[in-house]
Amino acid sequence: MKRMDGRAPHQARTCEILPGFVETADGSCLIRVGKTRVICTASVEEGVPPFLRGEGRGWVTAEYAMLPASTGRRKQRDGLKKDGRGVEIQRLIGRSLRQAVDLSLLGERTITLDCDVLQADGGTRTASITGAYVALALAVDKLMRQGLLLQNPIVSQVAAISAGVVDGVPMLDLCYAEDSAAQADMNFVLNERGGFIECQGTGEGRAFTQAELLQMTDMARCGVRALMRRQREAIAAPLLLPLPTVAVATGNADKLRELSNLLSGTVRLISMRDAGFLGEVEETGETFEENAILKAQAVSRATGLPAIADDSGLCVDALGGEPGVRSARYAGEHGRDGANNALVLERMQGVSDRSCRFVCAMALALPGERTRVCRGECPGTLLDSPRGEGGFGYDPLFLYENGQTFAQMSERRKNEVSHRARAVEKLREMLDELL
Repeated sequence: MKRMDGRAPHQARTCEILPGFVETADGSCLIRVGKTRVICTASVEEGVPPFLRGEGRGWVTAEYAMLPASTGRRKQRDGLKKDGRGVEIQRLIGRSLRQAVDLSLLGERTITLDCDVLQADGGTRTASITGAYVALALAVDKLMRQGLLLQNPIVSQVAAISAGVVDGVPMLDLCYAEDSAAQADMNFVLNERGGFIECQGTGEGRAFTQAELLQMTDMARCGVRALMRRQREAIAAPLLLPLPTVAVATGNADKLRELSNLLSGTVRLISMRDAGFLGEVEETGETFEENAILKAQAVSRATGLPAIADDSGLCVDALGGEPGVRSARYAGEHGRDGANNALVLERMQGVSDRSCRFVCAMALALPGERTRVCRGECPGTLLDSPRGEGGFGYDPLFLYENGQTFAQMSERRKNEVSHRARAVEKLREMLDELL
């Protein structure tokens, strides 16, 4: 179904963020989402409200207003009694952005976020939250450069987007005409870990179903990831912001550590159990790629996070590619490295062709998007006895071209040449593009 502006139901409007829009503010930006435009400023003041005095904690609050001509027909300015809708929205902005800051690290100072709508075409509250985060981060960056803050208080990234059901079809990022005709209307505020800070949902013309809610949620996660990319580009201070969180579909601590080292500075990896996935994924695929996709998609669906999974193993040419996808359970029980190595050596007795390769297929699953897959291979020679004390799996039998086994190499050196390292280089390009 095409929408009035030509977008597909899952497509968000174009978002542009111009940082430093108000030079006199401590932090500011102009955010444009479709035809909606909002000026967001952050002002820092020493001191906190009375209920926080003497506690050594800071405060983040917000104000929201629509300028008189923002809707085409002149809107009266707020007087002593503020517009009820505006009060509700500014409270939402304040609640959302306080989730981004460790107030105990801010000191006894207040950051006020002012969101002034220049032009409204739907999604003004979500655009305000997304833009106000940029203004907040820029104000914190200024405080740190001035030496007024010794430790970065930004602990989360926050962005927001709307979704709704129009003519029975779930849609992302409604413009005003769609919003006014929607059968259901929702606003999602999320952090970089995929956690929900706030969800506001109303059935306007009818109640919405669980299936529609799940569709809107997946769309929102996808839309927020794109908005967070725009935020990071606008802030341009990568050390200030938390890295995007990605779940790894593994229970193997060695593999998680290795991947964390390989992707250091790109994403923050957490295990699937820390992300809330407590089940097991049956590896029924016939190829490394199929198994990686099964695992990544299962963890992403269950947690709502981007998830990566790899399926890797040893392929010995003389054995027709075995152990292959059965590498971890070649001897029967999963993860028995000694038994797996012994079985390979038994089947290779008397065989002169010792060529082999490690293979790694890596899948990246993202809610609301297609799953991507990449592959890395590292050629080597199979020894007739183990050599080295490090590594795991078949590393003691795998002789690399430098004359060392993976079990003899330092972890750093192995991570420079391994099959997983080669796959991760391709994965890193996908992560930079998508997260």
